[in-house]
Amino acid sequence: MTKYIFVTGGVVSSIGKGIASASLGRLLKNRGFYVTIMKVDPYVNADAGTMNPFQHGEVFVTEDGAETDLDLGHYERFIDENLSRLNSVTTGSVYGSVVSKERRGDYLGACVQVVPHITDEIKDQIRRVARDSGADVVIVEVGGTVGDIEGLPFLEAIRQFRKDLGPGNSLHMHVTLVPHVGPAGELKTKPTQHSVIKLREIGIQPDILICRSKHPISEEMRAKISLFCDVEKEAVIEGQDADSIYEIPLHLEAASLPQQVLRVLGLSSKEPELNEWRSMVNAIKSPAHTATVAIVGKYTHLKGAYESVIEAVTHGGIANNCGVRIKWIESSDMEGQDPARFLSDVDALIVPGGFGERGVEGKIEAVRWARENNLPYLGLCYGLQMAVIEYARNVCGLKGANTTEVAPETPHPVIDLMPDQVGVDRKGGTMRLGVYACRIAPDSLAERIYKDKLTYERHRHRFEVNNEYRAPLIRKGLVIGGTSPDGRLVEMIEVPGHPFFIASQFHPEFKSRPTRPHPLFVGLVKAAVERQRELGQSAAEVPVAPLLSALAEGQTLEQAAAALGARITDARKALARAAEALGSDNGHRPAGEPAQSLAS
Repeated sequence: MTKYIFVTGGVVSSIGKGIASASLGRLLKNRGFYVTIMKVDPYVNADAGTMNPFQHGEVFVTEDGAETDLDLGHYERFIDENLSRLNSVTTGSVYGSVVSKERRGDYLGACVQVVPHITDEIKDQIRRVARDSGADVVIVEVGGTVGDIEGLPFLEAIRQFRKDLGPGNSLHMHVTLVPHVGPAGELKTKPTQHSVIKLREIGIQPDILICRSKHPISEEMRAKISLFCDVEKEAVIEGQDADSIYEIPLHLEAASLPQQVLRVLGLSSKEPELNEWRSMVNAIKSPAHTATVAIVGKYTHLKGAYESVIEAVTHGGIANNCGVRIKWIESSDMEGQDPARFLSDVDALIVPGGFGERGVEGKIEAVRWARENNLPYLGLCYGLQMAVIEYARNVCGLKGANTTEVAPETPHPVIDLMPDQVGVDRKGGTMRLGVYACRIAPDSLAERIYKDKLTYERHRHRFEVNNEYRAPLIRKGLVIGGTSPDGRLVEMIEVPGHPFFIASQFHPEFKSRPTRPHPLFVGLVKAAVERQRELGQSAAEVPVAPLLSALAEGQTLEQAAAALGARITDARKALARAAEALGSDNGHRPAGEPAQSLAS
């Protein structure tokens, strides 16, 4: 019989229920259980597809094309399983189903109510996931915070589940906060106590508490929480902050969370196999190299809008034994500016997905600089479209080339609405969504990266490369690295002769896993490390003294570097190396090289 684990959160929003659910899923999977995870969200939207990234973060796309909460991305990355639209339930989808049934007459004239009809629908959708997946354990994360009015039907439904299933078949895990407050810097348990009181008012007694904290929780404090919340002391689990989210399963394993889950559910298991996960975490914490990757986007003030991109870059670093620093660049800030100001100190560039006009010209300028300066580049969805526009303008000479999404009257619509999108006026769930095949061109960079002739990738777009411009782009050297199997849609483009310049119409970040990094991100970080090594050698060849003399005469760094026949990136690195050497040389410095000049 399938076992169910219900995860709720209290005190504050964004408490970490998603990572806690994903981590527990991983720990159970490592014990031999088949696990699936689902999210039930109280918002009235049918799905996350039309929600503002600034408010809700990334929209994650599943294999079957569901537009979901970003937590489903964490679930997939941690348990390494593909999920589906069944794994995402919202108030909108629940009420939509109930209203449809009422219109069909399924309720035989009954007065349709929240209890039992809405709560029964919620329970049916949870059971459907268990039935269709065949999972041993279904973990259900309830979105929102205990006490929110919109979440009450979901909490009532999971309260009923325990009665429906009988003892030992369900578990309630509550994630809460133990804040560090006051002049004395004390940890306070009162918010946790009140959160559990609120949960118990609804009729739910938690079996396990995960207590989030920035500091260790003492045994005395655990005993106090146990007493006031009526939870076994061993089931009060410390959830201390970690440097990497991938450390959290190891922390929860050390805190005996899996053992408490097995105890409550009456399960037994083999010893967990965590060696691969530990090795992966060690690679993150102690890399041999460090590279900087710039992400130029329009939602950079909320990093969660690019959650899967961030994680996929980390995965690419793991495969290359390289720590990756991300430099966030708001694309609108680059408009009308010299791109070198933003990109000369990075090792690679990503332009991720997006929509709309704001910041487009900044992205195009970033792509141009990467192409002209051999900076490794990976474009994702909109990033492919920006690369095609840049190439059309600056290599093909198509003045004013653009996308009709931004400039409907452009003289050269190199990016245009897909034919099957013409006439579509509804926004929700109408894009090209989900997994589609991509045929990889022989002898292409894509073929060298994928080591295959066919791949299947997830999509989320309405616009595409205009086939009327494919021939002129190819004549000027652009390589079509991948297409749909019928050849109709451009899926990947490349710039030949560049160390690493590739862009995809699809979203490879959605399929990257920490233990199975996506090859495009592996390739990008590898190229970044190689560039760093090459530039380090070039920087060593730039003479510092003439460079400083030119700067002292009032020349800009760009002018001084050009006079010496050096690239600006090499000149910057040469100055940085000299300043570093000066700082470690006990005050000694080369003649004619003032300390202040080197430091500046």
